[in-house]
Amino acid sequence: MCIIKSLVQDSDEIRMDTKVTLFCWLSKDGKLLLAARTLRTFAYGFLSVILAIYLKLVGIEDFYIGLILTATLVNSVIFTLITSFYADRIGRRKILILYAALMSLSGVIFFVTTNYIALITSALIGTINVTGTETGAFLSIEQAVLPQTINDIKKRNTVYALYNMVGTFAMSAGVLLSGLPQIITQQYGLNQIESIRPLFLFYSLIGLAILGIYYLISNEVEVQVNDDILSKPLKQTLSPKSKQIVGKLSSLFALDSFAGGFVIQSIVSLWFFTKFGVELTTLSYIFSIAGVLTAFSFLAAVKIANRIGLINTMVFTHLPSNILLILVAFAPTFPLAVAFYLARMTLSQMDVPTRQSYLVAVVREDERTAAAGITNISRNITQAVSPSLAGYILQSLSLLSAPFILGGVLKIVYDVILYFNFKSIKPSDE
Repeated sequence: MCIIKSLVQDSDEIRMDTKVTLFCWLSKDGKLLLAARTLRTFAYGFLSVILAIYLKLVGIEDFYIGLILTATLVNSVIFTLITSFYADRIGRRKILILYAALMSLSGVIFFVTTNYIALITSALIGTINVTGTETGAFLSIEQAVLPQTINDIKKRNTVYALYNMVGTFAMSAGVLLSGLPQIITQQYGLNQIESIRPLFLFYSLIGLAILGIYYLISNEVEVQVNDDILSKPLKQTLSPKSKQIVGKLSSLFALDSFAGGFVIQSIVSLWFFTKFGVELTTLSYIFSIAGVLTAFSFLAAVKIANRIGLINTMVFTHLPSNILLILVAFAPTFPLAVAFYLARMTLSQMDVPTRQSYLVAVVREDERTAAAGITNISRNITQAVSPSLAGYILQSLSLLSAPFILGGVLKIVYDVILYFNFKSIKPSDE
């Protein structure tokens, strides 16, 4: 919050005018991006809880549910690939508007039909997110744009924390909305399928609202494209030094994301539903509380990163969260499983704003979209595989808690390798 004082002449009188401005270090475009992020993650919140359960209720088997969830992640890979190499050439704003339109379309398809082919097609062409955290194509563009919306480099870590915090709070609110179908079923006698389906239409309307927000964004978010950039081959988008850094980070992020794919929010929701018979209303409370805890952890991440550095923060907050993830698998009771899960969520996402800030700090400004896109693609490709494997494990092998163990162990391996490879590569402002 900033207090701006200025002299104003009113007739013959000169008076002091005081104006309080929230986030004066953030431009109008930055605030619009935060608004879009808020609406989008609100929609992702309720969808991530209800989608797998809805598909099970309409008669789709666990393995095919896993395929649909995988299709949503394959979509992220394809669209992020387009973003990485063409957004700066076509226009970041145009691409964002297109993706918002496809988000709206996907919601309509899920609302009007339960046909498996139509649903998996919608998952492939629409920007549906089921992970409980954002992995889609919007993220790469917004992640690259954010540093251009601040007027003080010291606010870089802060803007990424704020970006993730508002998104997580919004997702928590969206998760609460996923409990609405249970209330409708009890109050009005509708079956569970009929009470869930209107949320897909609501998702579509949110997509249209986001489209309107992106329409208001100015051309200041664009990279200045000249003939040299347009004629440069796509493979030369990154400098040799940046290629080496981005290549290593992409490989490591891919491992982390593959591990995370075993415990995306839709899978965790299905696990609680299957193992303990937890109702949608209770699930909505669990994931909403988890989201609030995660959101506050972003602010803590900034303070920690300013003291010990971005890489140290990424690793030393992530390791204990992965141990807690493994403990969820061995929890004998529902309350203990929830306690381990909430403790894990308090720590598990502190590496997100620090990771994003670190990436844009170690590459040039004109490389940020490509760097963000390439690392996100690597994350999305590997994460697209895990839900299908998790679905197979749950259905065929009856190893109900195996996804938590696999995810936790692989994430610990990622943390160790990341630390020893990047502890000496620091942003210039560290």
